[in-house]
Amino acid sequence: MTDDAFRLTPLDVRTQEFVSALRGYERAQVDHFKLQLAEELERLGRDRMQAEERLRSAQEQLKVFRERERAMNDALVAAQQLREDSRQQAERESELILKEAKSEAHRIVEQARQDEVSVRARADSAARQFAAYLAGFRGLLQRQLAELDVLEGHARTIVEVQAGDMARSRE
Repeated sequence: MTDDAFRLTPLDVRTQEFVSALRGYERAQVDHFKLQLAEELERLGRDRMQAEERLRSAQEQLKVFRERERAMNDALVAAQQLREDSRQQAERESELILKEAKSEAHRIVEQARQDEVSVRARADSAARQFAAYLAGFRGLLQRQLAELDVLEGHARTIVEVQAGDMARSRE
C-alpha cells in the first residue's frame, strides 16, 4: 500500500462502521480486529517517524561534514595565500597544514560517505522489512478470508440441511 491516494489512519480504522447483514460477521471480532489493526498502524507510524528522525539526523551530520570540508578547503586556500605572502618562512608550515587539511578532509569525506551508505542501508532494510511485514499480513488476511468462506459454506450447508429436515417433518 504505497499509493499516497489511499492512506488509512488508526482513527479511520477505529471509527469505520459496517452495516449489519443477515449472517454478517461477528461484531466483537470485527471490533477486536479493528482495534488490533489501529494499534499496529500507530506502531508502524511511530516506527516510521523514528526512522525519518534518524535519517534527518544523519543528513544533518552529513551537512556538518560537508561544511567542515568546505572550511578545510577555505583553510587550504588561506594557507596557499599565506605561502605566497611569506614564501620563505611559511613554506614548511603551509605544506604541513596542507597535508593535515587534506588528511582531515579525506577522513571527513570518507566518514560522511560511510554514514550515508549506512543510512541508506538501514533505510533499505527498513523498507524491505516493512514490505515483508505487509506481505505476511496480506497473506494472513487472505487465509482468514478463505477460512471465513469455508465457514460460510458450512453454515449454508447446515441451514439447507435443517430446512430440508423441517420440510420433511411437516410432511
